Order: sequence, then C-alpha cells, then structure tokens
Amino acid sequence: MEIIEEALNGVKLLKPRVFEDHRGYFYEPYNINAFKKIGITDTFIQDNQSLSVEHGVLRGLHFQNVPYAQAKLVRVIFGKVLDVAVDIRKGSPTYGQQFSAILSQENKHLMYIPEGFAHGFATLAPNTLFSYKCSNVYDKDSEEGIAWDDADLNIDWGVSSPILSEKDKVQTKLAAFTSKFDY
Repeated sequence: MEIIEEALNGVKLLKPRVFEDHRGYFYEPYNINAFKKIGITDTFIQDNQSLSVEHGVLRGLHFQNVPYAQAKLVRVIFGKVLDVAVDIRKGSPTYGQQFSAILSQENKHLMYIPEGFAHGFATLAPNTLFSYKCSNVYDKDSEEGIAWDDADLNIDWGVSSPILSEKDKVQTKLAAFTSKFDY
C-alpha cells in the first residue's frame, strides 16, 4: 500500500498494489498489517455499501459525533466519484479545510478519513458502487452533517445539478456549526 497524498493532518489517499494479467487483476483493498505499516491503526468493525444509479448523486457531508465517531476507509468498486473530507476538529489548524480526490474502478485508489471529518461524495458515473469500512457502528442520534453547498467551503463537486436526499438539502452551514470534536 502506497500513500499517494496525505492531507489535512490525517486524511490519506492510498494506492494499493495491483497484480494484473490476461485474466484481470487481484489486489488487497485492506490488510491490517499493511495499514499498520503506514500508520492506520483503526479497527474497522462495520462495512457499508451504496449504489448510485445516476450520475450526479451527491451524498454528504456526513459524520457521527463521539462516542460513535467513525474513521472511514472508502473506495469505489464500480464507477467513479469525487470523494471529499472536511476537517471539523475545532482545535485543528486545518479546521474548515477540505481535501478531495477522484476514486474510481480504474485507479482503485482508497481514501482514509480519520474521526473528526465530515465526508461526502458525488458520483461522476452512473451505477457507481461505493464501499466503506467504519471504525464504529452507525448511530442515528449521533449523526450530523454540513451543507454540501456551503459557500465558505467552496467545494467543486463536478456535477451541475446534484441529486440529493431530503436530509442533505437542509444541512447546517459551517459558520453556524458547533463542533463536538476537540481533537
């Protein structure tokens, strides 16, 4: 596993070692020992998967508060996304800054997002299958979000008319948000 880029004091864009031949390819998207060698020591306890059938589906920016805060390891199985992490750790020198990267079935890149970040993605291809590991279980009462279209964040999602859930249409702007992440 190779770290392509490390941003915002903890977010990591990763490139796995892929073995290809005339039959196709093989790679390990997750190996606990390989991840420990690059400094990712979270124990992932839940796997999630989403299918977005249309180009332009935007999910996020979501996170869970302590005690259900989650680190995530995300990847695309089929399709392509713009994946975004926003630092919401109130003591962080990169608070309110975002990092984004293209994850696709072609590049097979993964993104590691530690606790204390809001996370979202926009599909850049139809029938995108997105998979992520979480270091904690889902807890509805701990879930919050930041507005995907917050002008202070100025995220270029790469889609002109995003397809949103009702919940994502009414999320809080960063300026009105009070973070519970003290680290």
